Amino acid sequence: MWQKERYELNDGHFLPKIGLGTFQVRGAQGVNQILNAIQSGYRLIDTSTNYDSEGAVGEAIRQSGLPRSAFYVTTKLPGQYHHFDDALKIIEESLLRLRLDYLDLYLIHWPLPKRDNYIEAWQALIEAKKRGLVRSIGVSNFEKAHLDKIIKATGVVPAVNQNEIHPYWPQKDLVAINQKYNILTEAWSPLGRGNQAELSEATIKILAEKYNKNNGQIIIKWLLQRGILPVVKSASPQNQRANLNVFDFQLTSDDMKQLDQLGRADGRVDNQDPKTYEEFV
Repeated sequence: MWQKERYELNDGHFLPKIGLGTFQVRGAQGVNQILNAIQSGYRLIDTSTNYDSEGAVGEAIRQSGLPRSAFYVTTKLPGQYHHFDDALKIIEESLLRLRLDYLDLYLIHWPLPKRDNYIEAWQALIEAKKRGLVRSIGVSNFEKAHLDKIIKATGVVPAVNQNEIHPYWPQKDLVAINQKYNILTEAWSPLGRGNQAELSEATIKILAEKYNKNNGQIIIKWLLQRGILPVVKSASPQNQRANLNVFDFQLTSDDMKQLDQLGRADGRVDNQDPKTYEEFV
């Protein structure tokens, strides 16, 4: 059964190998989307204070009828709360919004190096873990220099680094750095951000036909075989179920190479630099 497929983190905790993204999933409609996903089998749910979806996530968990222990809930620290005391307070606020007693994973959403407060933020997450507010702590959108800095300052290695990763933006060097530190890489926007180009890519279509899968399933499998945890988002119950149905086939090494070769210098078709999203705080 696919739910037994888990990654072990460097702190001894575990996460399911596929997560549900909730960016722009809000209100009663959002609750229903998340409930559908839970019924399809999702147990790792990824939210953020910035997404304004924490309330919907918490309500869906309550309405599901499943015990709290069945879920792995992630949320994230906004940039405006990187100071130590502010970070601890907003973690408590997230728990109130979710109506949960603890978080399974809490991430610094962006390092925001121009502000240069992310070491203080990391120290707050370490303290939150000591207080039992969170079980595992990690980061998001951190590059090597940011990782090196917080590890040197605190001696604590993040359990997770969540990054934008998809066939046009494979992030090979960063994934290798995460692996060097024994940090699990999570992929946000694994099927491509804001466009359907990758889902229409000829190479992926050919592999989908070869394995009798859809294009999204091929991308998800490519990530899993790289040791990456994809956080996928879909409002369609059919697509939600399909995104989990990827554990009954294996891509060959040649398949993997073909997908690796889709990487582009700018990471996407619209030439939007990924650093511009640093303003999303």
